[in-house]
Amino acid sequence: MTTTDLETPQRALAVGAHPDDIEFGCGATLAKWAAAGCEIHHLVCTDGSRGSWSPDEDPTSLVATREAEQRRAARALGGSAEVTFLRWPDGELESGLRQRWQVCAAIRRTRPDVVLGHDPWKRYRLHPDHRNAGFLVTDGIVAARDPLFFPEQAWPPHRPTTLLLFEADEPDHLEEVSATVDAKIAALLEHRSQLHTTMQVSPAGSARDAEIASFIDRVRTRLGSSGAPAGLAAAEAFKRVDNL
Repeated sequence: MTTTDLETPQRALAVGAHPDDIEFGCGATLAKWAAAGCEIHHLVCTDGSRGSWSPDEDPTSLVATREAEQRRAARALGGSAEVTFLRWPDGELESGLRQRWQVCAAIRRTRPDVVLGHDPWKRYRLHPDHRNAGFLVTDGIVAARDPLFFPEQAWPPHRPTTLLLFEADEPDHLEEVSATVDAKIAALLEHRSQLHTTMQVSPAGSARDAEIASFIDRVRTRLGSSGAPAGLAAAEAFKRVDNL
């Protein structure tokens, strides 16, 4: 059975492997909740330093650019808190104990009702950062809720109510987002360094405007397709996990 539309949480924490993953996975949902008063937190696991197809790209400069883009994107969604960057090397994220400690700490510090992240069980996933970021969310929730995990942390244990996993093969929850599609698109377009690599937009040339329009159309079409089975004009789809 597919459920729709959680009650707006007081606080939500979205965890992404790279800058822009959160906007792709759940940006419209976060914008909807933010407009209804939810406190939105972003946690980005890697530094995004390999997010370019140019061999001449300076990784240090790219990291700074992508962090600035991520902050602007969070603001475009109505994010009310600072973005947290763990800054693990792009492409080398591990679901290890140190990384779990950091995600656990973020959950205990921000105390979200809902956590959102990559589905680590998505079949045929190529990018290890997405897979490991997903496992860090699930493992971090387990650690955050139980007092004997990482007792040295400054924050008390916290148990979220719901986990929503984006990129799921078998989604069973939809968030209706027709009012915040434009906010999602605006946030995605803040990631200008990724227009070429991720959004299929040429770095320059006469076709650029048309390619941006095509990307926007793909986003709208995907949201419409996700909502159609439930009769929704636009939706973001998730695997929902309760009883955390």
